[in-house]
Amino acid sequence: MVSPGNRLVDVGTDHGYVPICLCETKRIPSAIAMDINEGPLLRAKSHIEEAGLIGYIQTRLSDGLTALRAGEGDSVLIAGMGGILMEKILYEGREALSSVRELILQPQSDIAGIRQWIYRNDWQIIREDIVNEDGKYYPMMKAVQGKGRTYTLPEYRYGRVDLQQSLPVLENYLRKQIETNEKILERLPKEGKERTRAREYFVRRDIRILNEALEGCVLEQQKRNV
Repeated sequence: MVSPGNRLVDVGTDHGYVPICLCETKRIPSAIAMDINEGPLLRAKSHIEEAGLIGYIQTRLSDGLTALRAGEGDSVLIAGMGGILMEKILYEGREALSSVRELILQPQSDIAGIRQWIYRNDWQIIREDIVNEDGKYYPMMKAVQGKGRTYTLPEYRYGRVDLQQSLPVLENYLRKQIETNEKILERLPKEGKERTRAREYFVRRDIRILNEALEGCVLEQQKRNV
């Protein structure tokens, strides 16, 4: 999702594999690999040296975006962490983000919350994707500055299907989620206490939202296949 030619800022770089890959394939000219922990950053630096990319990728100890100055990067990548932490990083780094062209985000949780943050802070999602690796699903999104249109509840949770690059994977994910929720319903007591009835209400609501998202996903695939 990183635009070719952009200077990358990789937040939480860990081993530094993403900026190394993008530099080796000449997709980006340079990168800043940042991490809050010194240990991973030292490993990243070692990998960068082994790849012969010291002149192209600099490492920087940073709590989120705090060590980034405005104008130092074009693409900010934050991947592999929870949505609440990601939102905190984005909020605290908003000054540095003022000159950033795009955000590449891959939250592990609270994905609807990240989409809401993007909308509230005058960014707009222009591309979505989702991959399935070893039975786990990883949604990701690309956003640029500018106010986008409002989202429906299914879109906040599962993304806009017209922006989705991997509709069959999304469809599979939605069907599995529906199946999981239906199994939960089956296990709930038929005449439960108030707490059980509340649980049933929310599960049924989630199934309705999932089915709405699934219907949109299937229709979008049909439209693209015409």
